[in-house]
Amino acid sequence: MDSFQATIDADGRIEPRDAMPEGYRKTLIRQIAQHAHSEIIGMQPEGNWISRAPSLRRKAILMAKVQDEAGHGLYLYAAAETLGVDRAELLDLLHAGRQKYSSIFNYPTLTWADIGAIGWLVDGAAIVNQVPLCRCSYGPYARAMVRVCKEESFHQRQGFEILHTLCNGTPAQREMAQDALNRWWWPSLMMFGPPDASSTHSEQSMAWGIKRHGNDELRQRFVDMTVPQADVLGLRVPDDGLRYDQESGHYSFTEPDFAELYEVVKGNGPCNQQRLAHRVKAHEDGAWVREAAAAYAEKQAVKKASAA
Repeated sequence: MDSFQATIDADGRIEPRDAMPEGYRKTLIRQIAQHAHSEIIGMQPEGNWISRAPSLRRKAILMAKVQDEAGHGLYLYAAAETLGVDRAELLDLLHAGRQKYSSIFNYPTLTWADIGAIGWLVDGAAIVNQVPLCRCSYGPYARAMVRVCKEESFHQRQGFEILHTLCNGTPAQREMAQDALNRWWWPSLMMFGPPDASSTHSEQSMAWGIKRHGNDELRQRFVDMTVPQADVLGLRVPDDGLRYDQESGHYSFTEPDFAELYEVVKGNGPCNQQRLAHRVKAHEDGAWVREAAAAYAEKQAVKKASAA
């Protein structure tokens, strides 16, 4: 394992063929799988608004965005498979509740403004979290994240544009946008995980170069980036403790209720059961598609072998 540590110390990339500690491999599988599960579960809160989006243009954009999230899941499951695990096994663990996905997707999307809030806040938080992963020490994960982050940037702008339109509309539309910010602000801050002092995995993940920054630093970056954008929209961030500190150049803010985060992670969020049940049903309903694709691939392989 000397070569592994030398590569980590030199800020190099570990590739699938390289020797690696079992703990490193298991940590990556857990993190990449959770990330992949989040992408495909994350299709649900927005997917149920495709038919209700207010115009054909909005429907087309939202459909493309949801399709992007499915693609992100595919990249990430493929990256996990380079570590010797099968994606069917990972999906079974998700469906059995033995692997997690991001807590944010267990909150309901009640209005069209929520779709804007997801793009602006949730994808915005994802960008802050994920851009450093483009320099992750594991090559396949880092390379997958380059494309994911480019597409997430588009998603963030799409969400901001939805809210910008609402904020420049009728009083009722502005009120809808403010209500969405009020409900999504705190769950968005929770996306960065518990405080560093309470985080189980952060220290080791940073030592291995999987994570580049702690949860608290990333949460601060998100607040510093997002509050000025809320000012542009004319919306009020729902935090009475929010202040800009001239000396530090950062916003001070109230920490989210981490007890709520732990409850949602344990499966007690507003939509946990609904999200997982929907996911399992979609997987079961799509069994014939996977069987047909496997049969077609086998047929093509036989044809190619016969022609050789």
